[in-house]
Amino acid sequence: EVQLVESGGGLVQPGGSLRLSCAASGFTFSSRSMYWVRQAPGKGLEWISTITSNSVWRSYADSVKGRFTISRDNAKNTLYLQLNSLNTDDTAMYYCATDASGNTRGQGTQVTVSS
Repeated sequence: EVQLVESGGGLVQPGGSLRLSCAASGFTFSSRSMYWVRQAPGKGLEWISTITSNSVWRSYADSVKGRFTISRDNAKNTLYLQLNSLNTDDTAMYYCATDASGNTRGQGTQVTVSS
């Protein structure tokens, strides 16, 4: 059974940073591309980033490009998302997922950007 457990969210001021983590189990993490998606209040799921199994290729949504960095540690079965230069539009529940649509995702970690 796929299990994804996100952590690292919180309340941060505009311009601040956070590092999200996702602990994965129940599948061969090192052989799968992984994804981060988010859902802002009242909106649908938004894909924000992808990383291939060997970290060679990474992709970002335009809304986060240059501010967020996806990474992974296959030895620890853990996915990361570094969030920098946060703004209020980044307020959302953040999920790691095994597909870009977020159909298989964890319970999420809340990121709130507010002064």
